[in-house]
Amino acid sequence: MNVLAIGAHPDDIEFLCAGTLALYAARGHRVSMAIATNGNVGSPTLSRAEIAAVRHAEQQASCAIIGAELIWMDFDDEWLFDDRPTRTVFLDAVRRAQPDVMFVHAPTDSHPDHRIAGRIAEDCRIPAAVRLVETLLPHAPKIPHVFHMDTIGGIEFEPEAYVDISSVIETKRKMLACHASQDAWLQAIYDMPAVTMMERASSQRGIVAGCRFAEGFREVKTYPRTGSQALLPGFA
Repeated sequence: MNVLAIGAHPDDIEFLCAGTLALYAARGHRVSMAIATNGNVGSPTLSRAEIAAVRHAEQQASCAIIGAELIWMDFDDEWLFDDRPTRTVFLDAVRRAQPDVMFVHAPTDSHPDHRIAGRIAEDCRIPAAVRLVETLLPHAPKIPHVFHMDTIGGIEFEPEAYVDISSVIETKRKMLACHASQDAWLQAIYDMPAVTMMERASSQRGIVAGCRFAEGFREVKTYPRTGSQALLPGFA
């Protein structure tokens, strides 16, 4: 099975569904991680070009831990818009990954880049499989089944499905720790290391799911129906 997660920024996927992706990878499924923006405003000291290069390398290191393919869309951080050029790049990300199942940001997320990335990705679900919607790549062979990822801190998001990630929490820690450039940045904003933030959120979802650590999702129920929650690994 082909699995695609689309995040707005480097480290978003690690926060929200890296455990689930690690489970897919461990079972031999092909995993792709597509990042919409290059994170080029995420530094108090480096230039935009410098921090973008750092964050690209960090994302590559994270993907390598589970053998995921990195799809780097390279849009400017904080300037993501739903227009034809952007949608075309998202379509090609989906066509490149050819996913059976896809994970995207929730429409209730607090960050505008997250909401826009999620909306574009969800809206590309069907057009990516349409032959006459022409882009650089040929149309995908199937329409993927889509899940909304949790939000940072679980704000305005009520999961309906949980994946027990207790067995891969160390993998999730390692993937998130690859994004070292963001740790000091997040500590300055939230007064908490990134890994601690992630562990608290995963633990809270685990309490509801009846396990130590979990990730929460909502299934996108739309026509045509292409799958179910049973597509999730370690479904709790």
